[in-house]
Amino acid sequence: MKKKVSLVLSGGGARGVAHIGVIEELEKQGFEIASISGTSMGSVVGGVYALGKMDEFKNWLYTLDKRKVFSLVDFTFSSQGLVKGDKVFNTMKKFMKDQHIEDLKINYVATATDIINRKEIVFSTGSVFDAMRASVSIPTVFTPVKTEKGLLVDGGVVNNIPVNHVKRTSNDLLVVVNVNADIPTIKPIESKKEKERKQSIYLKKIKEFRDHLHITSPSNHVEKLGYVNLIDKTISLMMHHMSQMSLKEYSPDILIDISRKTCSTFDFFKSEELVEIGRISALQCIEKYKN
Repeated sequence: MKKKVSLVLSGGGARGVAHIGVIEELEKQGFEIASISGTSMGSVVGGVYALGKMDEFKNWLYTLDKRKVFSLVDFTFSSQGLVKGDKVFNTMKKFMKDQHIEDLKINYVATATDIINRKEIVFSTGSVFDAMRASVSIPTVFTPVKTEKGLLVDGGVVNNIPVNHVKRTSNDLLVVVNVNADIPTIKPIESKKEKERKQSIYLKKIKEFRDHLHITSPSNHVEKLGYVNLIDKTISLMMHHMSQMSLKEYSPDILIDISRKTCSTFDFFKSEELVEIGRISALQCIEKYKN
């Protein structure tokens, strides 16, 4: 009989792609994921897994280079955010169908923050896609989601590791994945041939991306990149300290830490490496737990 896991996935932008590797390793090691709670990117990976479309999602992420990531950014430059986020979720809908959370085969919860009413919002019913979209609304970057009486932004603003919302079962294991840990970065081991291949592809994509920016970007684009970088660093620091407070209050059976220095919030073009980092990190922690 497989050991059941109640899984909690933190937010952290592109670093949250590592959650995929964690989930794959947990299943490989014979664990059964019975419930998931997640916020921001953790809510996306958790929602995709609950929808049964993890392979399709991962394969899509692996196709993303810097140019494709940029093409998915639907700029608005509104007073509430730079990006609408519709392009990304509309693309995802091409290879997975939305469902109601209450109809999923496993228990799934996503969180967001209502900045008007100053409270945490927990999605345990309704559209999975609506829950994910609200949960990833990074303040000043993604436009917030309007409700009848509120305005929803990223769940990580108030609770980046939503341990208190995961559904627990008798004799389960509480597994928490924190992608904002203040630890050294893991680098997957690669053969010399693989390194040379990736370096060649990387240099080619960098050139294409720079050419694309030269054609499509406004003259003050450098300032906007600086702005986004500032937001990235600020939010990462906030999430790190909030995560530490949450982990002090709750004691998971297995804590899988992934360095906050692994990549920047928007480095989704590193997805293949991030999945492998998640897998390695999970394997190390599972072996430590078993021993």
